[in-house]
Amino acid sequence: MLRPVVIEVGDGVGRVTGRLLRPDGATALYVLAHGAGAGMHHPFLEGIAEALAERGVATLRYQFPYMEARRKTPDPPVRLQRTVRAAVAKGRELEPELPLVAGGKSLGGRMTSSAQAEAPLSAVRGLVFLGFPLHAPKRPSEQRAAHLAAVKIPMLFLQGTRDDLADLGLLTPIVERLGATMHVAEDGDHSFKVRKRSGRTADDVLADLAEAITQWVQGLG
Repeated sequence: MLRPVVIEVGDGVGRVTGRLLRPDGATALYVLAHGAGAGMHHPFLEGIAEALAERGVATLRYQFPYMEARRKTPDPPVRLQRTVRAAVAKGRELEPELPLVAGGKSLGGRMTSSAQAEAPLSAVRGLVFLGFPLHAPKRPSEQRAAHLAAVKIPMLFLQGTRDDLADLGLLTPIVERLGATMHVAEDGDHSFKVRKRSGRTADDVLADLAEAITQWVQGLG
């Protein structure tokens, strides 16, 4: 069942909207933030939410304030992280019996991990990143991963092999040092798009990502 949600962020930010997709017999809830350039209604986020619902994982997608206001420039990190906390709290309020994980696409995932590194997100058992943005496009660097050492809960990185924002030669050893988990989407770019010659479709990729997330979440206990 898909239902609209209002999330009170407070502290001068006001409120943002969200969408809770909860299948019958849900076994977990994934609080899912969008990337920098597209909101919660982006076809990729809608697709991954539907694919997870088919596997018994509920999702709470939500907007950051700048996207809610239809602005192009992301809010300052402190405001984004405050929104992450409010969304996680709303998820716990709506589904108090479900195990909770959080994260998101690109910027949304990084802001979730940054919030967790500052102070643990209440009741969150693990973080799931859909394309962690390790560095600017084609400018390899590890700087954006520095805060991850302060994250003390399990993490799952889902990354495409053609992601210009995450050189796997840099990210793989970081994930290993953190004791985290990585799932690689062959031929996927930062948006998890694959070329025709890969022999895979967009639906194939969504199914692969959703299955990896579901299996990992179930493994958290």
